[in-house]
Amino acid sequence: MAIVEVKVPQLSESVAEGTLLNWKKKPGEAVAVDEILIEIETDKVVLEVPAPSAGVLAETLKDGGASVVSEEVIARIDTEGKAGAVAAAAPAAAPAVAAAPAAAANKGDVAMPAAAKILAEKGLQATDVAGTGKDGRVTKADAQGASAKPAAAPVAVPVPAAVAKPLPAVAAPVAQNLGDRPEQRVPMTRLRARVAERLVQSQSTNAILTTFNEVNMAPVMEMRKKFQEKFEKEHGVKLGFMSFFVKAAVHALKKYPVLNASVDGNDIVYHGFFDIGIAVGSPRGLVVPIIRNADQLSFADIEKKIAEFGAKAKEGKLSIDELTGGTFSISNGGTFGSMLSTPIINPPQSAILGVHATKDRAVVENGQVVVRPINYLAMSYDHRIIDGREAVLGLVAMKEALEDPARLLFDI
Repeated sequence: MAIVEVKVPQLSESVAEGTLLNWKKKPGEAVAVDEILIEIETDKVVLEVPAPSAGVLAETLKDGGASVVSEEVIARIDTEGKAGAVAAAAPAAAPAVAAAPAAAANKGDVAMPAAAKILAEKGLQATDVAGTGKDGRVTKADAQGASAKPAAAPVAVPVPAAVAKPLPAVAAPVAQNLGDRPEQRVPMTRLRARVAERLVQSQSTNAILTTFNEVNMAPVMEMRKKFQEKFEKEHGVKLGFMSFFVKAAVHALKKYPVLNASVDGNDIVYHGFFDIGIAVGSPRGLVVPIIRNADQLSFADIEKKIAEFGAKAKEGKLSIDELTGGTFSISNGGTFGSMLSTPIINPPQSAILGVHATKDRAVVENGQVVVRPINYLAMSYDHRIIDGREAVLGLVAMKEALEDPARLLFDI
């Protein structure tokens, strides 16, 4: 027998531990080299653990939901084993298991306190309801979904114990619970807990203030419409609005470097590079992948990066490196229909731009009321190092760049 250990991948320095999700293979099943055995959720990303060798999964040392650290052994693979070898040993334990049903059934006869009260009102016993709680206990939801006992029940025909089979549990329709004030308690994922921690940290450590402005998106929309088809043919990606916002943000950060700075103790760190974080919603929570050196990228490069990040976020494939760092962030709530918001700074950054939905609005130009596609911009900033003057002028610089995109070409 040749055993190969399956270990937790090396986590980043900022990630102390992770949580195992569900195993994709069971002991005794064959595995191929590089086949994904399990995923590990950290407070930043979800990592896949591939099989280091082909063979049979001999054992798993940690169950799903367990906490693990870097390089910890979580399973072993028998490279010379045959599939089903572990499962074949199961019948030997059958006699011991067979003696357990009676004991297990007793646990299922217990109802939680809140459930017991509801069952009593319905004239039911705990044994009348299939429990879904721990060890088969009857929960409040089980009791609420159970039908009340009829006044006169038909006499049951005795069934020999040898052939008696438990009835399958039937889930109660959701509609029956709608009027009973249902609730569900779900533990936060590591990612969600980390996002919550960082947002609270930002609120408590930064002196957050938000400045607003409105931008006429007509020039950008016209330029996009004019070059969309040629752009897509040339670069293989659609020309979106986010690349304009990224370029406009970099344009303003160059003019007002403090917007691209961060606080480190009593020092202000001015960054000589422009790493722009793009807030992206994913099934597991909010993530902010970083577009590195955005000032050196073309519109096409930026659009490709954004599309790549969106796909990776949806599949949970973003790496820790792609989520680490950043000097300024952009949050686009407009994709969901947001009209206005006050974005929260992503520490240790000192400013963030909030972009919203572009809507036709009545505005005054040269004394005349006209209709223009307007987008409300909001920039939250850390007032400890950024004064109102720099914040307002920085947002105005973004507005002017978007209302006259040629400025982006000539950097004026």
